[in-house]
Amino acid sequence: MNIILRPWTRADAPALVAAAASSPDLAPQFGDVALHSLEVAEIFIDESLRFDATAKNWAVVEEGVAVGNVGASAIDFRHESAWMYYWLAAAARGKGYATAGLLAASNWAFRNGLHRLELGHRINNPASCRVATAAGYQPEGIEREKLRYCDTRYDVETHARLASDPTPSTHAPALPLVG
Repeated sequence: MNIILRPWTRADAPALVAAAASSPDLAPQFGDVALHSLEVAEIFIDESLRFDATAKNWAVVEEGVAVGNVGASAIDFRHESAWMYYWLAAAARGKGYATAGLLAASNWAFRNGLHRLELGHRINNPASCRVATAAGYQPEGIEREKLRYCDTRYDVETHARLASDPTPSTHAPALPLVG
């Protein structure tokens, strides 16, 4: 299998539409945007899957097709911190891509001067928790009703990894990171 991480392009719009349609649990990852057309997906890539000084979004690409995202936002070099996140289309799950992608993005962040990386997952999402812990992120606590999707509020478990933490050993594939 040929898997890489690289910045999103507008050419990934069909894959983004397909990923969004692959599982209803991905809808919160896209906010209030219904990714049902190529035009909307292209705008979403431009505005929300940016690759700039404060946000880095890498498409998880399997055999040339974007099947997920691993990102860092709120990149703050003064405090040496960032907020990490990830999602995968339904067919790409269970292959270790999220863990491998999070490890690669975390290593990028540490190489580029960041010290503390944080992430959070809804407590009703144990798969996301497994990814975080497999990538060396330690749980730090529950933030009550932190996230709101539609009319529902969710408790979030926050995790963090420090540059000084040991690199976790994992069975996830090593993914090359472009960008």
